[in-house]
Amino acid sequence: MSVAEAVEYTTSLAGHNRISTQALTSLARAAAAEALGVEASDIRADWTDDDGLLALSIVAPISVPALTEVLRDPRRVQGFGGSIWDRAVAAKARVLETVTRLSGSQLSRVDIRISGAHVREGGRVQ
Repeated sequence: MSVAEAVEYTTSLAGHNRISTQALTSLARAAAAEALGVEASDIRADWTDDDGLLALSIVAPISVPALTEVLRDPRRVQGFGGSIWDRAVAAKARVLETVTRLSGSQLSRVDIRISGAHVREGGRVQ
């Protein structure tokens, strides 16, 4: 049986596949953690219905360089991916794309509220 035949066969089977809210929440937290540079355990994810689509609300801290590093070398901000605002905007798109691609769920939007800052060493200087 070819891959195409296997896919066609499996799509014709009766039954339901469902992804639990808990699984979607874990996926959303992992995606946000990767995008914001923090631990998934530090992130809260909540879901609401948005006219039949899922709306995701994330509350999370974000990783930032130490202020003393930024004073010595302002390029450290870019090494972390830009300003907190720019990174939060970029994270929305990354989380939306990742959750949609991996779960197959249709999200209408992702809202991110930055709740704090985690000071991290590192970040590339370009």
